[in-house]
Amino acid sequence: QVQLVESGGGLVQAGGSLRLSCAASGRTFSRYTMGWFRQAPGKEREFVAAIIWSDSRTYYTDSVKGRFTISRDNAKNTVGLQMNNLKPEDTAVYYCAGSMWFGVPRAQSQYNSWGQGTQVTVSS
Repeated sequence: QVQLVESGGGLVQAGGSLRLSCAASGRTFSRYTMGWFRQAPGKEREFVAAIIWSDSRTYYTDSVKGRFTISRDNAKNTVGLQMNNLKPEDTAVYYCAGSMWFGVPRAQSQYNSWGQGTQVTVSS
């Protein structure tokens, strides 16, 4: 497993931008598919985006396509989530997660490493 620590959350007005970062420890980071999930109050944790370890293909949930961009830097053991044109419905705790699942992991059960989460609040 890798240990993950998120940063970059905060309060922003609707239409604004934030960039989340996730720092990973461990020598096998480059072999992990990395994902971002979020959990709003009273709701289930949901998949947001993933970046595949082998070729950096990216996948997004429909509600963030065109607004969010996931990226990774294997030399620095980091994964980022650039969030633009934020909406109040994006308000949630955002979690970074690592997976060794073969394919495109979109379910929580397919990830075996999790960060502690960072709060993102978007005001209207």
